[in-house]
Amino acid sequence: MKPTSFRVVISSALLCTTHPAYSAPDALKLPSQTVLGASDDSRDLSLPLARSSLFAEQLPTANLGANLSEPLQRVPGLLALNRQNYAQDVQISSRGFGARAQFGVRGVRLLQDGIPLTMPDGQGQPALFDLDNLQRIEVLRGPLSSLYGNASGGIIQGFSSEGSYYPTLSSRSSIGSDGLWRERLKYGAQYGDLNVAANVSRLETDGYRDHSETRRDMANLRLGWDIDDASSLTLLFSALDQPDTQDPLGLTAAALAADRQQAVAQAERFDTRKSVSHQQAGMNYQRRLANDDQITVMVYGGERDVQQFLAFPGDSQYSGGGVIELDRRFGGSELGWQRDTSVFALPVTLAAGLGWNYQGEGRKGFVNQFGRKGGLQRDEFNRVESREAYLISTWQLAPRWSLTAGARYSKVNFDSDDKYLVDGQDDSGSVRYDETTPALGLSYQWTPTVSVYAAVGKGFETPTAQELAYRPNGSGLNLDLRPSTADNAEIGFKLRRDRTQMDVALFHTRVDDEIVTGEPQLNTDRSTYANAGKSTRRGVELSVEQQLASSLTGYLAYTWLDARFDRYINGNGDDLAGNRLPGVPRHSLYAELAWQPNEQVSTALEMQSLSQRYANDDNSAEAAGYAAFNWRASYRQQLGNLQLEPFVRIDNLTDREYIGSLIVNGAGARYYEPAPERSWLLGLDVQYRWD
Repeated sequence: MKPTSFRVVISSALLCTTHPAYSAPDALKLPSQTVLGASDDSRDLSLPLARSSLFAEQLPTANLGANLSEPLQRVPGLLALNRQNYAQDVQISSRGFGARAQFGVRGVRLLQDGIPLTMPDGQGQPALFDLDNLQRIEVLRGPLSSLYGNASGGIIQGFSSEGSYYPTLSSRSSIGSDGLWRERLKYGAQYGDLNVAANVSRLETDGYRDHSETRRDMANLRLGWDIDDASSLTLLFSALDQPDTQDPLGLTAAALAADRQQAVAQAERFDTRKSVSHQQAGMNYQRRLANDDQITVMVYGGERDVQQFLAFPGDSQYSGGGVIELDRRFGGSELGWQRDTSVFALPVTLAAGLGWNYQGEGRKGFVNQFGRKGGLQRDEFNRVESREAYLISTWQLAPRWSLTAGARYSKVNFDSDDKYLVDGQDDSGSVRYDETTPALGLSYQWTPTVSVYAAVGKGFETPTAQELAYRPNGSGLNLDLRPSTADNAEIGFKLRRDRTQMDVALFHTRVDDEIVTGEPQLNTDRSTYANAGKSTRRGVELSVEQQLASSLTGYLAYTWLDARFDRYINGNGDDLAGNRLPGVPRHSLYAELAWQPNEQVSTALEMQSLSQRYANDDNSAEAAGYAAFNWRASYRQQLGNLQLEPFVRIDNLTDREYIGSLIVNGAGARYYEPAPERSWLLGLDVQYRWD
């Protein structure tokens, strides 16, 4: 793998606004730059969408701080699970979208400081988020998320913090169960018009299960330059290097009962593992013109190299090899424009733009000779290119009424050039997808602290390059796979008071051509994908935060979700209409009771609970429901310019055995990824500031 280098990610300037009673909504920013209506004030009642804002100062210190699942467990409608397998990353789904993903994130679009961490084909990598320099995370669900393009489940976007005004250096060290160790060094300062924020980190663990050893290095550098009163430039450099991360694979029910910490025999036999090197570079320029129009120019580019050893030799005809090597180059750009104006004597904010994204990937497959790379079995170059145009408007219809309307046109092209011609056939091919996704939302601010809204929209989701890569039988791309389309509707209620915040959303989604994990490829354990006809998702999301007496704060996030196939005949001819979507619990709950008597002491009791989940489309295998309890505590002490903050965390206090995540339709019925029993984490954060 290539040595670690830096990636540049773009960050946009953020508007900080206050909201008087019945105020007009925030000016819209470019969808790829900020979540609709996003600002540093999370109490915006006027936008017709389900949005959760997680600010860094509200998130607990007593966490590892390395996995996106840690903050996202607080978001209703979202399922973010630590798979205890860094080779496959965190598992994230939103309203059931993305639950099928066997690695990375599908159906949910990921962005960091305006740069997509989701490739043009729809595959996202949550490990790339810079959680060490986090200012906040915004999560958007529902119809208006279609204005971001190729995703049906929603948007997750991280925003980086500026470096502190005075030079500040901090070190954070953590140790925990199963040989876990993480070290992070962070620096920030303001030098005239230039702001600097940088961090480097290393994570090492033996893993809860056998054959799951991991080492992950990350580096990030954010540079913000205020050029003049009307323009700014922001850069962020970062990189990830993760060599030879062991993959224990999923367990069958019998193996789980025998030893939940074991790795399956194939993992040891074929030495299943994955190496990743990822770097990215870009820039964002914003300027406000004399007429108060605002333009934004964004450019980014990078590279990603992957080598993965799978759990089979891959030496049979059409198998494509049991060792996969990917050499990817990617990039993109966006030009955006924004104006506050009036139409028909009504105040209107308009945002429009053009976007282009590209990924070119050399894919090679080799025989897996029991953990060593053997002969070549596949050689091709695949390209994915997307072109997009969007227009969004917010109309202030009356002091209490606002309307948000917009549409996005997306065109996605897949091309493959086959260079492996020794099998006597050319499997080159191409496919084109295009879709227009409109959305409309209406909001009514009932009182200064209460609003209600309704929204409708259309979404779509293309197959990823990985999902197109293999057919159940034969070689070449699975060009018969179609994108799924979704019709979304939502109504919601928001309450913002000094001591109480509440959000309620009711949603209904109909999906055509649902993409599902199909039959394994012939003579391998490799997954292929198919379209399932129709499915329906309907549910309720609720979040409540309440300030209680005696420095106590209570928080609850609950989701009820009924997700079913309406029409689906699988490859065996079985009619699965009426079955529940696998990997999707009907009930999910996160609850927290926190006590902070002063600025120094903080402690909390957490609970996370999921109901029964099915592991496959025919609902013949399942994971039982569970409730897990965690405890955390931290203490902050200021000694002049030096600040010390030790912390402790214990997960799964009751030492319960449960399934943390599922590999939906996993080959060989290897569905189960068990969560650890009781585990612990100790850490110390040391910070020094030069005044």
